[in-house]
Amino acid sequence: MSVAAPVDRTVVEQIVREIVLAQVGAPDGKSELVVTVSARHVHLTDEDVETLFGAGHRLTVLKDLYQEGFYAAEETVMVVGPRRRMLPTVRVLGPPRPRSQVELAFTDAISLGIDVPVRQSGKIDGTPGCVLVGPKGVVELKEGVIRAERHVHMGPADAGYYGVADGDRMSLRVDSACSAVVSDLLVRVGEKIKLEVHLDTDEGNACDVDHARKVELFKP
Repeated sequence: MSVAAPVDRTVVEQIVREIVLAQVGAPDGKSELVVTVSARHVHLTDEDVETLFGAGHRLTVLKDLYQEGFYAAEETVMVVGPRRRMLPTVRVLGPPRPRSQVELAFTDAISLGIDVPVRQSGKIDGTPGCVLVGPKGVVELKEGVIRAERHVHMGPADAGYYGVADGDRMSLRVDSACSAVVSDLLVRVGEKIKLEVHLDTDEGNACDVDHARKVELFKP
């Protein structure tokens, strides 16, 4: 008799968040706004995937993410910081990237004992490193640990609707039990990209975005 594998709680929480926030609705004339709370995760190069999980290994899709072509993988790694502080099962996201990168919330970084800078994803020059431990090997990253800068993804049509361009800044108003305005969201425009705000777990929890009655994106 086969036994179903346990479902990862982080993945379940992200699915629920996307569904709930998608039901908030959007005014006529613009795309539906989705706000995703992004838990700690790791991006890996093909080389590091093989070092951590074995020669010839390729990431296995666990769940497709909201943006097409991106997914949460079945694989997880241990992230080890100074003085052997660690996070035991950090989800790997795919597809593989040219440079490996670890994205943490501020609380995660405190737990690991790493002084992480806020950076746009992919901008990792001069950032702290850490050690990644997988079932088949260990990777020592000299740099690549960041707190991802809060941002909003959108396609050219949505950029035109809001009157913004790639690299601009916007704000997100969250109507909840802990209502707040999250400012300085970096605008990232690309072809075939859906309208989606990314916050980390600290930011999402601070304004109780899981129970938001309404979310609104606007230019300050």
